[in-house]
Amino acid sequence: MVPANNTLKIQHVLQEKEWVDPMTNDDYRALTPLIYDHINPYAEFPIDLDNRLAI
Repeated sequence: MVPANNTLKIQHVLQEKEWVDPMTNDDYRALTPLIYDHINPYAEFPIDLDNRLAI
């Protein structure tokens, strides 16, 4: 599995000391949506049962 583009960007930034040193716990917490933004945590998938899929 290839990491998402956001994951690669975060890894690159976290390797640089000038970016990591000033980071606080809130900064690390703010990174989480970048990594997991594509995940639907509530497993809600809206379905319109009045329309058929074009197959």
